[in-house]
Amino acid sequence: MPSRTGHEDTAGPRPQSGGHHGGAGPVHPGKGYRAVFRVREFRFVFAAHVLSLLGGVVSHVALPVLVYTGTGSPLLSALTFAMGFLPHALGGALLAPVAERFPSRPVLVGCDLVCAACVGAMLLPGMPVAGLLALRAVSAFVQPLFAGVRAAGLGEFLAGDTFVLGRSLIRISAQAAQIAGFAAAGLLLLVLSPQGALLLTVGGFLASAVLLRLGTSPGRGRAGRNAATGRSPAGGRTRGGTRALLADRKIRGLLALCWLPPAFVVVPEGLAAPYAAEIGAGPVGVGLLLAAMPVGGVTAELAAGGLLKPAARERLVLPLAGSLLLPFLLFALRPGLFLALGALLAAGMGLAYTLGLDQWFIDAVPEELRARAMTVMSSGLMTVQGLGMAAGGVAAEFAPPHWVVVGAGVLGTGAVLAAVRAVRAARTLPGNPVAARPRGRTGRA
Repeated sequence: MPSRTGHEDTAGPRPQSGGHHGGAGPVHPGKGYRAVFRVREFRFVFAAHVLSLLGGVVSHVALPVLVYTGTGSPLLSALTFAMGFLPHALGGALLAPVAERFPSRPVLVGCDLVCAACVGAMLLPGMPVAGLLALRAVSAFVQPLFAGVRAAGLGEFLAGDTFVLGRSLIRISAQAAQIAGFAAAGLLLLVLSPQGALLLTVGGFLASAVLLRLGTSPGRGRAGRNAATGRSPAGGRTRGGTRALLADRKIRGLLALCWLPPAFVVVPEGLAAPYAAEIGAGPVGVGLLLAAMPVGGVTAELAAGGLLKPAARERLVLPLAGSLLLPFLLFALRPGLFLALGALLAAGMGLAYTLGLDQWFIDAVPEELRARAMTVMSSGLMTVQGLGMAAGGVAAEFAPPHWVVVGAGVLGTGAVLAAVRAVRAARTLPGNPVAARPRGRTGRA
């Protein structure tokens, strides 16, 4: 999903890494994804991400099945699935200060342990449905904190373009899980009970916690605090950090550009089943429609990250963002399966704009507010995707699915172009109270 200028030109300053960890200093851009995997700490972070991601995918499938088996209620089963997303906004708002007040490693390990404990408690005999929903909500509540701290923590051992590519790899693995993970989890339930699958989820979260504990350095407090003294070089005063971020015109524009395209791009995914029924594509068509945009996203992001230089990726941000929803207009023709897949594939490829956007965002945010900013971005991204999918479902109650997709393309393009204009205008500003703060020595690596 899921998220998304801070400088006056694309040749502007680049943040220097927070330090050397695990014997590996900042890696310079220009060597593609291989350079990222050469960093020891990233290998551990990425492996932990994959394990927790797999655990999350399995629980997304197994828990609704467990609830439906026990209650026979489609509503409760659907609500169980929704509780994996709904608490993100609240968690991002309430936990954002935690992201900057504590070192990254204990926060990440703690989030994994909370998730493992919640899923483990779901396996207790006689756990009522209300308890399952509450535990599901708690595990989802901490996810924005985990995602924000992990994203900001990459800057402690990845510098310049390798930070962008590291973020890209995290995103690509999530897209790959969307393509294949749910199907694999469904097959897993053919040989395991839902309880057995949830036990594997607990194992995934615990393994992730162990990897993060053993393979990463303690990190610094996100408010610029020294991990040993607990003090901030500027006095540690970070009150109103979220307000300071949102008061910055550049950062507001970048957040809008991060959130708006995904809010509309999820509409066809939410309507995949009714649209497949409308064109007679059947269950196979539903699966293909759901996979088309993630396939396009992964393909384009890998190509952009591996083949294009940082400056080229940044030049593509605004054109790709402004045009990525235009393929939805083809649904006015009520296309058959193959043309619909082509349109969705093209829209997914436009999501490669996030590579350059990530660099702009990290340049715009002061280091002491970086984890808070990433937490806000992550929680907002999940929230707007849920709202977009829900809005598309409501609209489909009154209009055929293909016209709803067209409407998402028209309204979404207008909204994104407004964000594009805001970002372009903000980049011409001479300075602002947040992004203009000193970040130490900078320079394109």
